[in-house]
Formats: sequence, structure tokens, C-alpha cells
Amino acid sequence: MTRTGTCCCGSASITVKDDPILNGVCHCNDCKRRTGSAFGWSAYFPDERVLEKSGAWVSYQPKAQPGQIRYACKICNTLMWWKAPILKNATGTPGGIFLDPPLPEPEGTYQHKDHVVWFDVPENWNRVS
Repeated sequence: MTRTGTCCCGSASITVKDDPILNGVCHCNDCKRRTGSAFGWSAYFPDERVLEKSGAWVSYQPKAQPGQIRYACKICNTLMWWKAPILKNATGTPGGIFLDPPLPEPEGTYQHKDHVVWFDVPENWNRVS
């Protein structure tokens, strides 16, 4: 199975094969700021399963994540993918860019101690910190 995630304006995309090796939501302050939401949904794919990246990109290094490089659509600034030292041979993506078909349900919650109290994480998800 392949999935293609696209940006808001439709000019940038990333195509991946199979399900992610890590699929979860993170409640750290950086993910909250990155998404403008209560958490960030991240999925990581082995680099060999990233089939294509298309479009014009702008990259930046977030201060809160040393060594990470993020790539966003140059036109609409939708974050599309990133490389992080934590998973050197994998590419991170926001889970919400994949709509048809969507990603499977996340299996983990990270920085769980910092989650907002009004968000109930499903009981079957793994909890990390």
C-alpha cells in the first residue's frame, strides 16, 4: 500500500509505502507549537519506504529540537517531513497530511505527562513519559 500526503495548497507531496514504524501523538511544547494544537501527530517511515518527495521546499532547524531539520511547502508553509537525530534512518511526517487512505490509529502517546487534561488518550495506547 502507498499513501501520498499533500500540503494545504496541493503543490507539495510525499509518498510512502506501507504503515509507519512509529505512529503516535506527542504532547511536548514543541509539538504543540508546531501544530498550533494540543499535541502533534507524528509518523516515521524508514527512508527506503519514502518513495517520492515533490514540490518546492523551505527548510528550517527548530531551536527546541537540536539536529532536526524540517521541510515545509515553499508556497503554503505546510510542514511535510523532517529528519531527526532520534531516528537517523527514518523520515518523520505529520500524521494529518495523509487523507486517502489515512494512517492507522496511533499506537502511542509521548510526553504524556504534559498532555492537556481535557484530552483523553485511548487506554490501549502505549504511554511514554
